[in-house]
Amino acid sequence: MTALTLSTAAASGLRADAIVVGVAKGTASRSGDLVIAPGAEAVDTAYDGKLAGLLETLGASGAEGEVTKLPAPSGFKAPLVVAVGLGAVPEKDGSFGAEALRRAAGAAARALTGTKKAAFALPVADAGAVAAVAEGALLGAYSFDAYKETAPSKNASKAKNAKAPLAEVTLLGAKPRDKAHKAAAERAIAVTEELNRARDLINTPPNDLDPEAFAAVAQTAAKEHDIKVTVLDEKALAKGGYGGILGVGAGSAATPRLVQLSYTSPKATKHLAFVGKGITYDSGGISLKPAGHNETMKCDMSGAAAVFAAVVAAARLGLEVNITGWLALAENMPSGSATRPGDVLRMYSGKTVEVLNTDAEGRLVLADALAKASEDKPDAIVDVATLTGAMMLALGNRTFGIMANDDAFRSAVHEAAEESGEPAWPMPLPDHLRKGMDSPTADIANMGERYGGGLVAGLFLKEFVGEGITWAHLDIAGPAFNEGGPFGYTPKGGTGTAVRTLVRLAERAASGDLG
Repeated sequence: MTALTLSTAAASGLRADAIVVGVAKGTASRSGDLVIAPGAEAVDTAYDGKLAGLLETLGASGAEGEVTKLPAPSGFKAPLVVAVGLGAVPEKDGSFGAEALRRAAGAAARALTGTKKAAFALPVADAGAVAAVAEGALLGAYSFDAYKETAPSKNASKAKNAKAPLAEVTLLGAKPRDKAHKAAAERAIAVTEELNRARDLINTPPNDLDPEAFAAVAQTAAKEHDIKVTVLDEKALAKGGYGGILGVGAGSAATPRLVQLSYTSPKATKHLAFVGKGITYDSGGISLKPAGHNETMKCDMSGAAAVFAAVVAAARLGLEVNITGWLALAENMPSGSATRPGDVLRMYSGKTVEVLNTDAEGRLVLADALAKASEDKPDAIVDVATLTGAMMLALGNRTFGIMANDDAFRSAVHEAAEESGEPAWPMPLPDHLRKGMDSPTADIANMGERYGGGLVAGLFLKEFVGEGITWAHLDIAGPAFNEGGPFGYTPKGGTGTAVRTLVRLAERAASGDLG
């Protein structure tokens, strides 16, 4: 993991491989001018106040995520200055928002792959800015190379051309003795380390991460962070009547699991339950996915990875809230023993479900976990799932949808996402779409109307939430796995979407603000 330190040292005297500064597009009143962001004053002075002009000569515009490198000024111990674009200077007060700082720090960290140490001289006027720059840099420095023979940590002779991620980040202007700055940095480290662990799980090939292996990872982490863990294997699931999880996993040689992670605080007054979809590989089952849709289906456990990471992060932060995490783990495969379209499953809640499409499997494992989580009567339940392609069509690849049975709670979850820098959008649960899931054979079918499919899936899940319990559903199908190029602090592959939202929601619950 990339190390993080805070420092009030002068940029000129710091031994590092690079100094990172922020630049921005001027306001409307200064159209065309490149602006040097706060934090880089000493660097600009060392260039005789001509840093903006030099960068403009090199083609820098201040556009978000743009990176420009130039030799450091005379007298600096670091040989390189890296200017990263923050976008337009805010017209209102000139201060940059947290997400702009995160993205800039992430872009700079990615550009410094292969570098041992970089000092970030970005705006850190308060603890919020310290947190944002720290998060962006630590997330941007992420790399997944466990399966590459040329990985820097593996074979030295073959790794000579490989570049390791940025090893150390120093935040200049952040005060190591300031309680708020220190707390912000410590929170950033805990959250980003667990988020990056979620990314690792998402990126791990399914032949190495089946339900049993995922459960073992959770058990190890739980032991390390004093989290109570219970794992139900296929025999316990059968005894308990978990027909949804068993039905999805019936076609695979890798047997399903339901993992319960319980973090408790002696000062807690609220209890949250987080439920994650953990399909470690989704072939679609008998309703096989078409060619071109299978290659990234190792990411179908992103919801469970987010829940796992959020519970561990909450434990590391010592949040004053009780959290129970549920990981509904199965592998969805076609075989002679697989659930067929037309089969009826009896769920943990006692309801029966007619399976019309075995590729609508995530809602089946979540239904069992939601019913089980409801038995504890938590103050709120949040489930997280890469659930529907329909949500991707609605919101694109960078935004997840939020549905809920309570408008105030849906707003609270949305606010938590916005505060965390995770794009999300509130979605409705129209009652008229429920009729499409009526079944002549069972209590409900796992498919309904084609249009509004993401909302239909949400309505299905709502059926399995205990009466009177506040609940929200996050469909993260779009942003959970980035198939395009990296941007800001987001890598190619698993992103760890929803981890920060869940942690922020837990912090809000600890302070009594659940909407």
